[in-house]
Amino acid sequence: MVLKILLICHASRAVKFFQPLLYSVFKPPAAILLDEKTVPVLLRYDMVQDSPQRNADTVVVLDFETSGLSPNRGDRAIEIGAVRIENGKITERFQQLMNPGIRISPFLEEFTGITNKMLGQAPPCDEVMNKFADFVDGHNLVAHNASFDKRFLDAELNRISRNYSGSFACSMLVSRRVYPEISRHTLGNLVRFKGIPQNGTFHRALSDSEMTAKLWLIMLSEISEKYKISPLSFVLMQQLAKQNKRAVHDFLQRQRASADQGCPRKYSSNGSGR
Repeated sequence: MVLKILLICHASRAVKFFQPLLYSVFKPPAAILLDEKTVPVLLRYDMVQDSPQRNADTVVVLDFETSGLSPNRGDRAIEIGAVRIENGKITERFQQLMNPGIRISPFLEEFTGITNKMLGQAPPCDEVMNKFADFVDGHNLVAHNASFDKRFLDAELNRISRNYSGSFACSMLVSRRVYPEISRHTLGNLVRFKGIPQNGTFHRALSDSEMTAKLWLIMLSEISEKYKISPLSFVLMQQLAKQNKRAVHDFLQRQRASADQGCPRKYSSNGSGR
């Protein structure tokens, strides 16, 4: 957010009165632009509250295993797995079963390999999610079918009055734009399509988050190489996920043209550049 304070007044009074006030309230780095040659004078204070635009290769990729499909129906998280990517490299991992205080179905036990006995021995959700809130703090987030994971992250953190500062991007939606030639964009199908080595079991949180992280980095690399856009911003990937599939090529070409001209691109709510 950019906060602008505009004051029209006599130059000497503006400098004398407002400059110390602004510096005391809004600490540098910030810009106070004073023009003492004109009367009246325009005093403008710009403060960029948001951190610099973050790149898409520095994120936390996460995956939940849950007792059901909707936290609004009383379903809870039963496992969280996540990997932290910094500058395109996996630097840290987080994995933990958690006890939701309810039993899961025999179907889910067979589907995930997570049993009620395992959950009974796990720490409670509140304890795990408090640690996970620290793990994701200050990072943007990626998940495959992100709307699902976001609902559970929001619900579980709301229970302990915690939140997170980053925003979500969906690797599944991006993959539909990058790989329109395949019919099903499930994580397993994409892993096989791209020949990503598997080092775990699907439908366990850490394994799924690691596979999603590898897929995410492959997509970033392929987009960057094909369209000569480097680095790729997280905002660009979010907006790419919202594009009509037939408009993806033109969208990325526009981003390349903007990058070539050295002009940061602005986005409208529908994801089109302007």
